[in-house]
Amino acid sequence: MQRQTVSGTVRLYVSAVARTGKEETMRAAIFTGAGEALSIAEVKELAPGPRDVVVEIAASGVCHTDLGVLKGSLPYPPPLVLGHEACGRVTWAGSEVSTVNVGDLVISSPDPMCGRCYFCIHGQPNLCELLFAPPTPRVALSDGTEVCGMSGLGTFAEEMTVHEAYVVPIQSDLPPEQLALIGCGVNTGMGAAINGGQIQPGMTVAVIGCGGVGLSAIQGARLSGASEVIAVDTLAAKLEVAARLGATQVINASEGDPVEAVLAATGGRGVDVALEVVGLVSTTQQALAMARRGGTVVMVGAPPLGARLELDAFDFFMSQKRFTGSVFGHANIRRDFPRYVRLAERGALDLDGLISARISLDEVNDALGALERGERIRSVIVH
Repeated sequence: MQRQTVSGTVRLYVSAVARTGKEETMRAAIFTGAGEALSIAEVKELAPGPRDVVVEIAASGVCHTDLGVLKGSLPYPPPLVLGHEACGRVTWAGSEVSTVNVGDLVISSPDPMCGRCYFCIHGQPNLCELLFAPPTPRVALSDGTEVCGMSGLGTFAEEMTVHEAYVVPIQSDLPPEQLALIGCGVNTGMGAAINGGQIQPGMTVAVIGCGGVGLSAIQGARLSGASEVIAVDTLAAKLEVAARLGATQVINASEGDPVEAVLAATGGRGVDVALEVVGLVSTTQQALAMARRGGTVVMVGAPPLGARLELDAFDFFMSQKRFTGSVFGHANIRRDFPRYVRLAERGALDLDGLISARISLDEVNDALGALERGERIRSVIVH
């Protein structure tokens, strides 16, 4: 065991075995192939590096992106420790770690922020070069196969080893199952509204899709002072939650053309900002049609690999609409995560209202099934 000092803080830099004097193992949910149920397996933790931290996971949200990987619509090759939205406590930090300390409560982010690359320095940390770097294996299966974690994380597990850029230290007495949601769903939705849509007081907004991200976007629009927040979904139960969290009007897209309904609600003009939070070409086209001339369309949902969107170029030119993707809510995670924590602590941001069920790791496949059927907003694995 080697003791080193970084920035005045004493840290231990040890291998996974040396951390406890025995081979480290834990339970994790492994993605083994598209359409297959996750396998709950005992895995061996691989040795962390000098800029890595080990986090004991307290809670992990089950997100629609996890479902996309499981169904094969998002390009993540198996095997993989699934999960990317968590809260936990740092139990070990490498010798070169400078942003967190052992004992810190942290929220994980699938959108890393190294603070050093071109994008971080030039005000676009949500496009950090680490986001596109080759993944690092973090655990090994019983046959020796080395396995990476989804989005550099792998939160469907008892512990995770991650680069320090993927976690943000916070101070809060809120339950970890609420804090975990900030890592992806809340950050992506709130950020899409506040940072991507740049919603201002008095604006009109439409949000297509009322899952965890869409409901967070609705809250972001409300907190930004939007005068009208129109929620669009095909499930009445989700629209009921949307109304509780700040939607001023709800439209059930299964009962008629949602574009016509939004135009009717805005005097035929369309909304100032339309946010698409489903990830389909058809709903993206609806969002483009809902936005007024000179309005903004924010593409929040991740589309399937290879999907193509066609535009009438002349109409798009003449409408002067702004059309942008929103990668993880245009976030600066070290700035935004603490902000969202403070809003939640004051009751301005409702995190508990996003939680449909608290489950164990063994129930994760049931949770993914319920998510696919539209029966839950967010299930949270609680350890």
